[in-house]
Amino acid sequence: MLRRTGIIGTLIGLLALVLWAPSAVAAPAADGCGVLAPGASAAAQSAIAAACAQVDAGTWYTWGGGHGDTPGATLGHYDGVDEASRHDGERVGFDCSGLVRYAYARAAGSDILNGDASGQYYTTRAAARFTAAQGLAPLLPGDLLAYGDSADLHHIAIYLGAGRMVEARQSGTHLMVSDVRLGGDYFGAVRVDTGAVTGHVFRTWGTGVWTKTAPSVSATRVYAFPGPTSIRVECQKHAETVTSDGYTNDAWAYLPDYKAWMTNIYIQGPAWLDGVPTCTT
Repeated sequence: MLRRTGIIGTLIGLLALVLWAPSAVAAPAADGCGVLAPGASAAAQSAIAAACAQVDAGTWYTWGGGHGDTPGATLGHYDGVDEASRHDGERVGFDCSGLVRYAYARAAGSDILNGDASGQYYTTRAAARFTAAQGLAPLLPGDLLAYGDSADLHHIAIYLGAGRMVEARQSGTHLMVSDVRLGGDYFGAVRVDTGAVTGHVFRTWGTGVWTKTAPSVSATRVYAFPGPTSIRVECQKHAETVTSDGYTNDAWAYLPDYKAWMTNIYIQGPAWLDGVPTCTT
């Protein structure tokens, strides 16, 4: 009877382990693709799981891959430069931003990051932004790591934690897990909020338009938008008069996602933006 009880206890223990196993879905696979540090939101964990499933499937990098009408792997095409890219038209896969788009679409249930690396970094869905100088210390799994400069971000990847990231890196390779490349042209990171976008959303026009630390053309530069970009405006105020591209205006908008100011000249709409309150400071 005692031996039978012991066997039953063992079976119960094994059954408990089986029942517990689903909670370990986010654990990294043998290749190290998974959530590697605490603190990630449920959405970020889902995005990582979606990206890692593509790594486990051996999905190819393809230039232009993942930018079809809906998120998902597609045939790529030759980039016109890299000889390894000549086969991308024969391979179904993702480029860097195509993978990010797919991963966060799976996490959010909608296509919230449809665009290239610059468009994804300059998203209106930013919960937080981090500069290259801040390093990895403030980052959480699921944050997006951007490479390039403020006017031309050419690569983006998903942080896993523990100094590792999942990325679609280059033609001729499969999706992979890599050490985060700090230094060089690492630009910074953005944390994605998959919830509804709040606030006053407008769109810029022009290329290489700089934001400033203060509402003045002589203030320090913060970010340059590479092209028309959706932005959130918190408030606006009358400050330094600016003349540019045939327009003159003294209105400046405060962009909370960048902690920066932008002349209203480069924001689509009237000189004084409709529905946006006046800044109190």
